[in-house]
Amino acid sequence: MGRIAVIGAGMGAMAAAARLAVAGHRVTVYERTETYGGAVRRFERDGFGFDTGPGLLTLPAVYRDLFLKTGKEPLEDRVELVQVDPSSRHVFADGTAVSLPNASRAGVVAALDEALGAGAGQRWGDFLVRAREAWDRTRRPLLEEPLWPNWQVLAEREPYPAVPHKKLLRTRRASTLAEIGAWELRDPRLAALLDGYALAHGVDPGTAPASAAVLPYMEHAFGTWYVRGGVRELARAVYERCVARKVEFVFGAEVTRVLDKDGRAAGIELADGTVAEADTVVGAGPWRMRGLVRGREPYGTKDLAPHAEDRHPGRVVVCLALRGARESGAVHRTVVHSDDAEGELDLFRHGHTPDRPTVRVDRPDDPALRPDADHESVVLTATVPSAAEYDWAAPGAADAFADRMVAAAERAVPELRRRTLWREVRTPVHTGQETGAEGGAVPPPSLAGGEGTLHPANTTAVPGLFSVGGWSHPGGGLAHAGMSGALVAGLIVEGAEFRGSQ
Repeated sequence: MGRIAVIGAGMGAMAAAARLAVAGHRVTVYERTETYGGAVRRFERDGFGFDTGPGLLTLPAVYRDLFLKTGKEPLEDRVELVQVDPSSRHVFADGTAVSLPNASRAGVVAALDEALGAGAGQRWGDFLVRAREAWDRTRRPLLEEPLWPNWQVLAEREPYPAVPHKKLLRTRRASTLAEIGAWELRDPRLAALLDGYALAHGVDPGTAPASAAVLPYMEHAFGTWYVRGGVRELARAVYERCVARKVEFVFGAEVTRVLDKDGRAAGIELADGTVAEADTVVGAGPWRMRGLVRGREPYGTKDLAPHAEDRHPGRVVVCLALRGARESGAVHRTVVHSDDAEGELDLFRHGHTPDRPTVRVDRPDDPALRPDADHESVVLTATVPSAAEYDWAAPGAADAFADRMVAAAERAVPELRRRTLWREVRTPVHTGQETGAEGGAVPPPSLAGGEGTLHPANTTAVPGLFSVGGWSHPGGGLAHAGMSGALVAGLIVEGAEFRGSQ
């Protein structure tokens, strides 16, 4: 078996490393920072702990499969998974609020009917049925198979089923998420609910293909899960599985070049001049790999070329240390929707920060994240322009936007400012430092129905060089990262005959 050099210790990279080690390869991971996990980080201070990356997990089956395939010890023996119920509470611009049960279509329909009026739940339920069709049509090519050589088919084919809408004697069919909201949901609150799922994934709901309907479908169909102790515990478990399978980690090791021998990737060179030979190299992102492969273009003319990472948005995360106990019955996640939906979309179109952003409020009921029962840790998250679009390092910029986020969150958590002991504000600048992503952008998941929503293949035009993680197929998100690792491992172990996970 061969020597494999993996660049970066993100979740996708570690998922690939563990699988490759089990297959008999000698795997070394080179991480430029001092820890693992990529964007799955934790901020700690004064006995408080905060997830600064993803706060919840969907599709836990991806990581259950990883642990099953890499050893006898299942995932649930390494971390405690808790199904969050309700999956989320939503506070709309008009003050209406609704809590959506976890993984229950009937329960969601009933809750929406009660909160928004008769018929609202049924329209959302009918939408979920159509979203399931889109999921069934795209699940394998977008999540479980290597990107097709004729990837243009995925860009051209809209998997969301057509629902004719008549206007002025013409028949129209929704081709974007915004049109689904306007034509099929026909309620600004339901449209805001739909838009919120896109925003959470860094996708512009105004231009996203209708196939983005799979984003709310995944939550409703497979549930929402919390990792006790914070999602960082999942990263720890994956790292420890790698170590148990004899994967070697080298931290503080910045890769500056992929070595080339006879037209094939042959190892890596570090910033300090150290050279490590390898039979195969797994890189952490197509955009950055272009700068590592000198004198060659790692993507051929028929490949889907990587877009600049910084054209995608990032996130601002506000960690709040609160005095006072978490009240009984508090919901784990609340989404406070903006009352200026059009203004908010300017973050995608003009790089403007929203005056009144949609804010996700996470309040985990977890003793591990607070010093005692008389305090609470809360995380606020908003989607924002990347550091390439907006100067987050400018004096006062981060704090001013955090103030707007806290003001919005008080619609869900009264007296939030009065209870605050201190706060930590993290912007795309921090994300860039921790993940290496240009501008601190966050990768969106791949979606069918538009070239701009697909990510480059895990293979490259350079033999022996592969790409893993959120900026390559199948895109961003915790579950997608795990799938990316499985695809790369399959391509390396089985070669060109690999057709995807079963």
